[in-house]
Amino acid sequence: MSTGFLPIDKKDMRDRGWDYVDFAYVIGDAYVDHPSFGYGIISRVLEAHGYRVGIISQPDWKNPESIAVFGEPRLGFLVSSGNMDSMVNHYTVSKKRRREDAYTPGGVTGKRPDYATVVYCNLIRQTYKHTPIIIGGIEASLRRLAHYDYWSDKVKRSVLLDSAADILSYGMGEHSIIEIADALNSGLDVADITFIPGTVYKTKSIENLYDYIELPSYEEICESKKIYAKSFLIQYQNTDPFSAKTLCEKYNDHLYVVQNPPAKPLTTQEMDDVYSYGYMRDYHPSYKKLGGVPAINEIKFSLTSNRGCFGGCSFCALTFHQGRIVQVRSHENIIEEAKLMTEDKDFKGYIHDVGGPTANFRAPSCEKQLTRGVCTNRQCLFPKPCPNLKVDHSDYLKLLRKLRDIPKVKKVFIRSGIRFDYVNADKNDDFLKELCRHHISGQLRVAPEHVSDNVLKLMGKPDNAVYTEFHKRYQRINSSVDKEQYVVPYLMSSHPGSTLDDAIALAEYIRDMGYIPEQVQDFYPTPSTISTCMYYTGYDPRTMEKVYVPKNPHEKAMQRALIQYKNPENYELVREALIKCNRQDLIGFDKKCLIPPRKLSKDRNTIRKNDNIKPKSSAGKNNPHSIKKRNK
Repeated sequence: MSTGFLPIDKKDMRDRGWDYVDFAYVIGDAYVDHPSFGYGIISRVLEAHGYRVGIISQPDWKNPESIAVFGEPRLGFLVSSGNMDSMVNHYTVSKKRRREDAYTPGGVTGKRPDYATVVYCNLIRQTYKHTPIIIGGIEASLRRLAHYDYWSDKVKRSVLLDSAADILSYGMGEHSIIEIADALNSGLDVADITFIPGTVYKTKSIENLYDYIELPSYEEICESKKIYAKSFLIQYQNTDPFSAKTLCEKYNDHLYVVQNPPAKPLTTQEMDDVYSYGYMRDYHPSYKKLGGVPAINEIKFSLTSNRGCFGGCSFCALTFHQGRIVQVRSHENIIEEAKLMTEDKDFKGYIHDVGGPTANFRAPSCEKQLTRGVCTNRQCLFPKPCPNLKVDHSDYLKLLRKLRDIPKVKKVFIRSGIRFDYVNADKNDDFLKELCRHHISGQLRVAPEHVSDNVLKLMGKPDNAVYTEFHKRYQRINSSVDKEQYVVPYLMSSHPGSTLDDAIALAEYIRDMGYIPEQVQDFYPTPSTISTCMYYTGYDPRTMEKVYVPKNPHEKAMQRALIQYKNPENYELVREALIKCNRQDLIGFDKKCLIPPRKLSKDRNTIRKNDNIKPKSSAGKNNPHSIKKRNK
């Protein structure tokens, strides 16, 4: 049963009969008490273990009194930037300020600082010199060791040092936060808490360490991009709780940052417990007059069925944060939450999603992972599915059928990513048939990302032929169930390895597909991904081969424009790219051309003198996959 929202001020605290809080939890988001928010889970896990937690949401980082809401907490401060890295939250890939913040009341911006974890901790230290500070969440987790920071274009130190925090809890944190709390509660000095899996600490000596790997020093990786890439690979190969070694990183003659191996994955029972705590499943009522918190709209009627991902995409940080071992909730626990949803006054009969990082993963990829860990020298799906991969959608299908049968549920959608190569590896059509028949509404979103096999290899994605095979199978299944539905592919421009020629090949593929994407994702170099390492160093850390990296803003604009070549605003960029790559054959009126040889003036009669190409038949009038037909 819910016990109400956790206290946000002293009045709330006293209403509960408390004289103090054990932990004051400083967060960069508005307070949303829901298990889709990391701080929501951590605060309720602590509460379930008997600890008193008060929430300090979006404090004024210029005013030290804003973090003194509860006075000094008995055990310490917890600090998280929120559900996103604060820099990703604030800036687009072109480093322009975003206009909205979905995690702030009313969607307004400016309610949290850049590098929020560091700023909040420094604010705390102004008043509380010796109170333990524990940092966690996605920002701290992915910046736990020295890392390339795209926004400052330099290698930053571990966030543990810049924040002056005492301990960093990385990954999902349920196990480590309770061990930290229990250690502090027992009277142990925070400086002596060096033994907990899933944590990072700082020390002046590593004499007592055993079975560890000393990474290149901070000075070394700043001086050499090749050494940075080698160090990153060591970190990437030590993200598994069963096989990882302790890592230490030297900063000067007297200081080391030490990363303990990751915490063990949650069992199904533990996952069930985590999602069964007394969440209010909404934003704090004080935000209602401000317009509410937009982020709740996407997740309020969605169900998390798993965490972790063995997909291994190079541009994704899940390996560093949630890990590659898939953890799942039981059917009974998920159904119980779904029934609770149906009682909400705003529920309209639609469950928006049943998934996680990858919706159709409902078990570890092979039997050995829960005893020996994941392989450090190979991926489960890339470049081809591992022979030991378990391919089975039957459990997920049973879950979806049970959810469809719940009274008041009209439809169950799947909006999390579907890993299409995993679907391809399943020779049974049952899952794809039920997906098409029951769980999408006209369009299925998947993520082939690109069509150039060279780029896909660097992305950690399967060859384009795999996506083509899936697309044909998807069309065949839709036909068999008498549905007219389409695939909407997510595509990415300017990923490391992508040349203008690759971008043109992608544009040609889009032309043949008859679909012009409304949105395009430029590659975003966020902390702790293989792709970001490639972007910064120019090396693929897995092979140490050199990688071409498109960094010039004008070239990136051309690559992006090619994906949306039909947009009149992109004409000059597309034309420039085609001419630069000697692909004037794609300028003309033939159906294979991307753009015409002229831009029409207001009287639509002026032909560009430089484009000495005779007009041919109009392009694509009878294309059966045209966007008009797709919208019918």
